[in-house]
Amino acid sequence: MPDRIRGAIAQHPPAARWNAAAWVAAALLAMLDARLAVLPLGAFAAACLAAAFSPGSGFFLPVISRGSGESRAVALTFDDGPDPLTTPAILELLRRHRVVATFFVIGQRAARHPELVRAMVAEGHGIGNHSFRHDVLGALRSAHTMAAEIDATQRVLKALGVEPLAYRPPMGITSPRLRRATAGSGMFVVNFSCRAWDGGNRRMGGLAGRILKRVRPNDIVLLHENLPDPARRASWEREIDLVLKGIADKGLAVVPLAELIGREVMRVEQGAEGSRRRGQGH
Repeated sequence: MPDRIRGAIAQHPPAARWNAAAWVAAALLAMLDARLAVLPLGAFAAACLAAAFSPGSGFFLPVISRGSGESRAVALTFDDGPDPLTTPAILELLRRHRVVATFFVIGQRAARHPELVRAMVAEGHGIGNHSFRHDVLGALRSAHTMAAEIDATQRVLKALGVEPLAYRPPMGITSPRLRRATAGSGMFVVNFSCRAWDGGNRRMGGLAGRILKRVRPNDIVLLHENLPDPARRASWEREIDLVLKGIADKGLAVVPLAELIGREVMRVEQGAEGSRRRGQGH
C-alpha cells in the first residue's frame, strides 16, 4: 500500500473505517437480499455502543488508559472534585504516603473552591479537565456543547494559573462527537484501566479490595472525591488509606500520571508551587 494512502487511512479513527466498511457490506448484501443489509449496520451500531462504554477504547478517537513503561508503577486519579469535605483529607493521605495523584476536576466545583485547586497544585499534584457540569448525558450532546463544557473549565483553571492538557469525559464515555469537540484544542483524552465500580462513592463497601484485586503495573487507577453520604466520610478515608497501603504492599510504586504516560498533563504559570518539583507540568 502506498505511504500516502496508508497515511490518509491512519488519520481516521477505527470508527470511521468501520462505518465505511459497514455501508459497503450493506450495499453488497442488499443485492442478494435487502433484509441482509441490516446485519453489518447493526453490527456497527453494537460496536459503537460497546466502545462508548469501554474507557480504554480508541474506537472514536485516541484514548490513553494505561502507561506503557516496564516499571512496576501505577498512577492514581481522583474524579469529580474539588470538594471541601474530602479534598483536604485526600491531600493529607497522599502527603502521608508520599505519593502524587492527578485530580480531574469539575469546572463548577473548581470555580466554587479555587483554594482547593491551589492546594492541589501547591502539593505538586496534577490537574485535569473533567467538564464543567459533569453532565451524565454529555456523550449524547452536540460537539459544540461538549467543547463549551471543556472550554468553560479551562477558563476557570487558567484563571487559577493551571492549563490542563488532559481531558477525562464524564464517566469515561467517549463518542464521535468528542473527537470533534477536542479537535484543535491541544488536549488529549485520558481515561483509566482500574476502577472499583463504586458509583461515585455510592458503593464504598470493599472499595479497596476491589481495586487491589485488579490493579496491575501501568494501570491508571480511578477513584472519586465526591461523597454522596457525608456521614460515611470516616469509612471512605479508611478505604482510600487501604488502597494506598495495599498498592505499596503489592510492590507497586505510585508515580505521577505524567511520568506513567510520558506526557505532560498540565501547564502551570511560572512560579506556581510544586508542579515542577513533582513533574506534573511546566
